[in-house]
Amino acid sequence: MFHKIANYCKVCYDELAHKTTWPTRAELTHTAMIVLSASLVIALVVFGMDSLFKWVMSMVYPA
Repeated sequence: MFHKIANYCKVCYDELAHKTTWPTRAELTHTAMIVLSASLVIALVVFGMDSLFKWVMSMVYPA
């Protein structure tokens, strides 16, 4: 049982250390900026839609 766990850990380490291609710092920064920008755009679109629906509902159901 212990042999199987140790072998599994060894294979996992070998995969991460020698077979995985890690992004460079520049690639990681670029990708993070794309994700942050996309998140901001989506948040602004959702905010705009929410504001529009709120305005429409206030016209349909005046206070």
